[in-house]
Amino acid sequence: MTEKTADQRLAELGLTLPTAPTPIYTYVPFKRDGSTVYLSGQGPKLPDGTYAQGKVGKDVTVEEAAEHARLTGLYLLAVAKLAAGSLDKVEFLKLFGMVNAVPDFKDQPTVINGCSNLLVDVLGERGRHARSAIGMGSLPNGMTVEIEAVIKIHE
Repeated sequence: MTEKTADQRLAELGLTLPTAPTPIYTYVPFKRDGSTVYLSGQGPKLPDGTYAQGKVGKDVTVEEAAEHARLTGLYLLAVAKLAAGSLDKVEFLKLFGMVNAVPDFKDQPTVINGCSNLLVDVLGERGRHARSAIGMGSLPNGMTVEIEAVIKIHE
């Protein structure tokens, strides 16, 4: 039996990849060094072009923030596909997840699981990764989460 492609898994989940964002500041969406690729931080961009905003633990629930992390994961997948040409060549090595939260918030791992679970759902074992999940006092555009990643491209 043939294993499903990442695109087939996305379709089964009822998901489509967004267009990889174009940076408006002085950086690139990814930087490749051999088979290792560093993906710039992405956030939860909504269909209207704005970002999901607010402080987790005050304005936004843990469940809402986990959905924002899942949405952010779609943008990471879009950039990974841009870098590799196909998601079937991609392996996620490391995520660095930042949560815009109130000072006493302690559930950053649950929030970032929204992204981690998506990556495993779409890429299987190549979606499993090392990870950090930390709280921040603020994030660009007031967004709830920002996640960056390191991937490996298998040729």
